[in-house]
Amino acid sequence: MAKISAYFAAACYLYVMSVAVTARVLSVHPYLSGLEKPITNIFDTSNYGILQIGNGLAKTPQMGWNSWNFFACNISEKIFKETADALISTGLAKLGYDYVNIDDCWSELVRDSEGQLVPDSGMFPSGIKALADYVHSKGLKLGIYSDAGTFTCQVHPGSLGHENDDAARFASWGIDYLKYDNCFNLSIKPEERFPPMHDALNATGRTIFYSLCEWGLNDPALWAGKIGNSWRTTGDIKDNWESMTTIADINDKWAAYAGPGGWNDPDMLEVGNGGMTYQEYRAHFSIWALMKAPLLIGCDVRNMSAETLEIISNEEVIAVNQDPLGVQGRKVYAYGPDGCYQVWAGPLSGSRLVVALWNRCSKIATITVNWAALGLESSTIVSVRDLWKVSSVSLFNPICKAFHGRMRGLSIMFPFLSIIYIQLPLE
Repeated sequence: MAKISAYFAAACYLYVMSVAVTARVLSVHPYLSGLEKPITNIFDTSNYGILQIGNGLAKTPQMGWNSWNFFACNISEKIFKETADALISTGLAKLGYDYVNIDDCWSELVRDSEGQLVPDSGMFPSGIKALADYVHSKGLKLGIYSDAGTFTCQVHPGSLGHENDDAARFASWGIDYLKYDNCFNLSIKPEERFPPMHDALNATGRTIFYSLCEWGLNDPALWAGKIGNSWRTTGDIKDNWESMTTIADINDKWAAYAGPGGWNDPDMLEVGNGGMTYQEYRAHFSIWALMKAPLLIGCDVRNMSAETLEIISNEEVIAVNQDPLGVQGRKVYAYGPDGCYQVWAGPLSGSRLVVALWNRCSKIATITVNWAALGLESSTIVSVRDLWKVSSVSLFNPICKAFHGRMRGLSIMFPFLSIIYIQLPLE
């Protein structure tokens, strides 16, 4: 996709809508009939989240921070301690961002004489156990990284064939989360390589979140829910609009396979890393919330801008992601040039519906969705709450201007993404 002119950039909005009259649920828009595992209608949750491994984790998508997107291999014990401190001081920890996750490059390049993984002494002079103790003292959790191959992606020792030793090592350090990558895999099927680490983690007796990073190559949504708490459905995200939107589309295919206990993972957040505009980042954060994606911050939270903090700390947007019903919102239909006018929707707890209108064209446009497409009668009247302005809208105008990248709700002229809640009356 071509670089979008700043002229078209606009905000990303979320709305809460309350239905003022009784609404009868109709059949879903025909667009869903072509999906891998279509649901009967957008309020039907019977096909969602039936896989999960039942280790008590991931009742909602995980939230936290990961070092890779900003720091890559330039990591240190100091960075992780300061990041833990920043999650507390900014209030992000209270909002649910409680994982502090180490990514690749943390270990020495070879195992020790006993075949054990060893932290890089220059990066982590106090060791991983001491870092875990520090993070735990803040009320947070520490994550670590390994690989279902002979090496990690940055050619540090992988865990293939060492699953039991490495899992026991992680547990002894007090690790709470494992991201398990897919490099140097000897062409062994992922369905064979990833389960042994699940078994090894369980054998430690410590409850550890298991995040599979298989890149979506062998459709992990079809099998990973039996062994992991989340699974990557895509390749790595890049800090630009085209990458983010493409990944959202790929992740959408697997919406019906996510649910409490196990989530589709379209990769970490790029918000605040500088490759997109403020409005595009709001769209990025909003659509990740709608899709029930893990919310793992990927910027330097020690030095982030006020705008970045505003985006990732919006409690009402986070509530979309952390809704206890746990149903991933999905694309209902698309139209216009190359399908760039899109409507996404999904049910929430409390008889609510979340809807996103996403203008992915490069100019202002009117996006319209009729009630039937959402399973509602045409006579349904709604009230609206704007989750980015954090205020209620007394009347909902079904036609509003939309700019590129904006996130908002029903019938809107904008670009980007918009989300609304519809409150259905209890019968």
